[in-house]
Amino acid sequence: MNDSVFLLVKDPKDSCRDVIRERDGNMRISVYCLNKEAFDAKPEELQFYGENKGTFLGFETSGYDGEDPLLIIEAIRWYADYIGNPRMEILVEDPRINFK
Repeated sequence: MNDSVFLLVKDPKDSCRDVIRERDGNMRISVYCLNKEAFDAKPEELQFYGENKGTFLGFETSGYDGEDPLLIIEAIRWYADYIGNPRMEILVEDPRINFK
């Protein structure tokens, strides 16, 4: 992993809608609380998933231009540390499918 610095943009109207940004780049990842809102994945973007203490999270790039996917994983890992769940498993498939 490199020494990227990530920033978090919080939505003042919705505590569940965060955006992870790379400080020195154009990478943006929107965070969705899948237990509380509908999520329709965009085929042109990358999606990852995780579970945080009973809340399923969706992570979707915004304006993905082929950036290094490992940088996206690094940003999600940073977010997991930020929310106090450093051991959060990052998944490529929506985990809610297993709970229907």
